[in-house]
Amino acid sequence: MGLRKEKAARLKLAVLENTLKLIGKKPFDDLHVDEICAKVKISKVTLFKYFPRKEDILLYYFRIWCLRRAVELRDKPKEGLSGIYFLFDRLSEESETYPGIILSLFGYVADFKRTPKPFPVKGEEKKLIFPDRDDILSVEIQSVDQMFEKFTLEAIFKKEITKSTSTRDITLLLNSVFYGSVVTAHINQISPLKIFFRKNLELALKGVQ
Repeated sequence: MGLRKEKAARLKLAVLENTLKLIGKKPFDDLHVDEICAKVKISKVTLFKYFPRKEDILLYYFRIWCLRRAVELRDKPKEGLSGIYFLFDRLSEESETYPGIILSLFGYVADFKRTPKPFPVKGEEKKLIFPDRDDILSVEIQSVDQMFEKFTLEAIFKKEITKSTSTRDITLLLNSVFYGSVVTAHINQISPLKIFFRKNLELALKGVQ
């Protein structure tokens, strides 16, 4: 790992780590760039060099979240419905821990001005997050949509999903429940989230089983 690239990777991860520490359970909008810079001990110019918009930190966070799921699934593979439940359970845990981040992330994802491209995670960053894994560079980061599509196809092959509905339509349904559950739980102040998310997922799956 080159020194320059390692320094850049450490800085990006430090920004993310300190953002999570600072935000706690408050909304992302209430967190100011000055606070992040002070905590990481960098200038605004440096921060915006790596995150051109403050909201890019949200996209970076979500990409790292997907990387962590990919590593977990490599260590303990899941297929079909078990994989779908796995993603919903992980989302419920993260929503309990960082509600301000998750709600702000999903709100930003829905912004029509947002770039559709995922925020990149470089090899140096993967190595720093998982320093003890020799295989980390070969771990592919898939989006939530891609993971749902894979699990849906497996569920159809395993006959866990039996209705003659297209894989894409089921994937879109799962995405809708995935993102919508977070917003609905917040609006109605529902907890615990894991039970609520699972109930929504089970109701959705009944339509395709």
